[in-house]
Amino acid sequence: MIKLVLFGRQGAGKGTQSVLLSKHYGAPHISTGDMLREAVAEGTAFGLQAKTYIESGALLPDEIMLGVITERFDHDDVRADGFLLDGFPRTVGQAEALVGITPIDLAVNLEVPQGVVLERLSSRRVCSNCGTIYSTAEPPTVAWVCDVCGGDVVQRADDTPEAITARLEAYERDTVPAIAVFAEHGLLVSVDGLGRPEDVSARLIAATDARTS
Repeated sequence: MIKLVLFGRQGAGKGTQSVLLSKHYGAPHISTGDMLREAVAEGTAFGLQAKTYIESGALLPDEIMLGVITERFDHDDVRADGFLLDGFPRTVGQAEALVGITPIDLAVNLEVPQGVVLERLSSRRVCSNCGTIYSTAEPPTVAWVCDVCGGDVVQRADDTPEAITARLEAYERDTVPAIAVFAEHGLLVSVDGLGRPEDVSARLIAATDARTS
């Protein structure tokens, strides 16, 4: 069992790498972003409450996020196999609460320059049906029709320049200090996020194994 937290600005490749790490270690991948978007799409009470925050790029209140995470930790797969957290914690309050809720083996910070992140997010396009990610530089074969499922490939509502700027500002203001909480506990390692995905994965696994084996 392993309990990992993966940090990185949106657009740093954190989502892809967290899925790969989850498979490598056999730990459930817990993406708060996916959980929130599903709730919004389904129109649940929680989703309606979260929608305004998500579309503006703002962070949800700590009490809402902590409730979602605590509930997820009660599931059998987490109890048996641990977890890889993607998108949580995002504030100092969430980080301190997480450390108090459950032991953490390691927090990994995937480092990518902000300019690279801005370029990636601005060009990102996503299949509205299956979630496959494309970009303006690497579009689907047929004009904005998903190669995987035939769904419409669109720009996410939270990938507008205004929302991207708001997210990056929120990350610097709120999440960077949260990362420092794990450093204070001796639980943080930073990994270069530039390069081919397979090279980044190798660096992440090597850094994780070096600290947890």
